[in-house]
Amino acid sequence: MPFNKIQKDVDDWVQQYKIEYFHPLAIITQLSEEVGELAREVNNRHGPRIKKSPEDTADMGKEIADSIFALTCLANSQKIDLNKSWKSLIDKLYKRDKNRFEKKEN
Repeated sequence: MPFNKIQKDVDDWVQQYKIEYFHPLAIITQLSEEVGELAREVNNRHGPRIKKSPEDTADMGKEIADSIFALTCLANSQKIDLNKSWKSLIDKLYKRDKNRFEKKEN
C-alpha cells in the first residue's frame, strides 16, 4: 500500500474528531509506548525473557501497525509526504550500500 493511502486513511480517521492531531511530543510518547510493546513481544519470542504465562502473547503485526499509525500521525501533523521521504531513503540505500554487503548469487 502506498504511503499516501496510509496517510489518507489516518487523516480521514483523525479528521472526524475535534481534537485532530496531538502535539508532536505526545505522538512520540505514544510511538515509544507502541515500540516498547513490540520490543516486549520480540524479547518474549526471541530473547531470554521468560513469559509469566503461555497466553501472554501479543500480535507482533498489530504492534507494528500501531507504531506505523503513530509515525503516520507524526508525518501528517508535520505535513511530511512519506512517499517522497521513502523514495529518498531507498535511493540513498541503493547508492550508499551497493557494494557494502555480499550479494546473493542468482
